[in-house]
Amino acid sequence: MSAQGNVIKQQTTAKANIEQFCEQDLSRIIEMAWEDRTPFEAIAWQFGLSEPEVIALMRRNLKPRSFRLWRTRVAGRKTKHLQLRSRSVLRAYCPTQYKRG
Repeated sequence: MSAQGNVIKQQTTAKANIEQFCEQDLSRIIEMAWEDRTPFEAIAWQFGLSEPEVIALMRRNLKPRSFRLWRTRVAGRKTKHLQLRSRSVLRAYCPTQYKRG
């Protein structure tokens, strides 16, 4: 299969995977993707989406400018990949992020 054929197959698979989620799940996936300390592996574990599928989901659900900002933000960010992040990072979020008061 050609490289272009592989890309089309991946896009079709990603589209099918994205369409299976309800609005609440989509919202949570987008929130996790924006969070600096949540690695793509956590999204894969919880929702079964690979990094390219998360990127496709973000492209479909964000405005073009928001998507570009997000891609710029996560590109090369060590905390978004478990293999790159420091072993001292033990949580997926900041301790003050979900304070209830």
